Amino acid sequence: MLFRSVDVPKLIGIGYFDATALGMQQAAEELGNVTVITDGPTEANIDDQITFIENYLAQGVDGVLFAANDPVAISPVLRRALGAGVHVVGYDANSEPDARTWFVNQAEFNGIGKAMIDSLAAEMGEDASFGIVTSTFTTPNQARWIAEMWAYAGKCYPEMTWLETLEAQEDSVLSFNQATTLINKYGDELDGIFGMTSVATPSSADAVTQAGLCGEVAVIGLATPNAMKPYVNADCVQSVVLWNPIDLGYAATYVMRAVVDGEFTPESTSVMAGRLGELTVVNGSEVLLGAPFIFTKDNINDFDF
Repeated sequence: MLFRSVDVPKLIGIGYFDATALGMQQAAEELGNVTVITDGPTEANIDDQITFIENYLAQGVDGVLFAANDPVAISPVLRRALGAGVHVVGYDANSEPDARTWFVNQAEFNGIGKAMIDSLAAEMGEDASFGIVTSTFTTPNQARWIAEMWAYAGKCYPEMTWLETLEAQEDSVLSFNQATTLINKYGDELDGIFGMTSVATPSSADAVTQAGLCGEVAVIGLATPNAMKPYVNADCVQSVVLWNPIDLGYAATYVMRAVVDGEFTPESTSVMAGRLGELTVVNGSEVLLGAPFIFTKDNINDFDF
C-alpha cells in the first residue's frame, strides 16, 4: 500500500533542510511504497508551520514528518493528526512526546554539548569566554544544546565564561549582525562564538572574517560542510559539529514506514533503517541516529551537502 506523507521542516530553502529532504527521497525510492512531499514556510515561523500542517491534514495525507519551530506550540495540531489516524514522526527538533509516535534524534543533546565545549577549550583554552548566536530561545533542540553545553562547562571547565546569547531567527543577515554585535560589545574579552544553527555558524564565521579576527575569535557551531568549507579551508574555523542531515531524513522515513507496517512498536528497542542498519531506541520514544561528527580541514572536503 502506497503511504503518502508530508514533511514540514522548520523552513524550506536552506541547505540543511534541503539535505534532510534529499535523504527522505532516497529512502522513499528504496522503499518503493512511500511518497514524501517536503513543504513549509520560507521563514522559521511556528504559526506558518502549523498552517502548513493543517492544510496537508485537510488534504488527507497518511503521515506527517516534522522538525518543530516550537515544541509546545506545534503539539496541538500534531495531536489532532494522531487522533485522526495520521502517523506522526519528528526529526531534528522535537514536539511534546505525546504529540508524535517517534522522534529521530540526530545526536544526544549532551553529546552535542560536550563536542561544542571541548572544541572551544581545545582551540582557545579552558578559561575561554564565549557568546552564542541561536535562532530563538524557544527552539527546542538549540535550547537543550545550550543547556547541556553550560552544564558540561560548569562541571569540566569551571573557568569558562558565558557572555551572552543573541537570537537571530534563521536569518543570515541577522545572524551576521548579531555576531558582529558580540564582537563589538565584548572586544578582547570574546574568545569564541557558538553558532547554534546551520545559518548562524557560517554567518558568524563571515563576521569574524570581515572583522579580521580569524585566529583570535574561534567560531564553532552546527552547520553543513558546504557552507563552512571557505572558512575551514581559510583556517578561520577549525571545528564544525554536526551529523549527516541526509541520513537524518533517510532514517525518519524508514522509521515512519516501519511504524505503518507494524514492524516498529512502542515495545521495540531498535529499528532497521536501510543502509544505516540497526538504530537504537533511547529515552523511551526516540531513535538515535548516532554520535556527533566533527568536520575539520582534514575531512570537510570529502563531503558534499
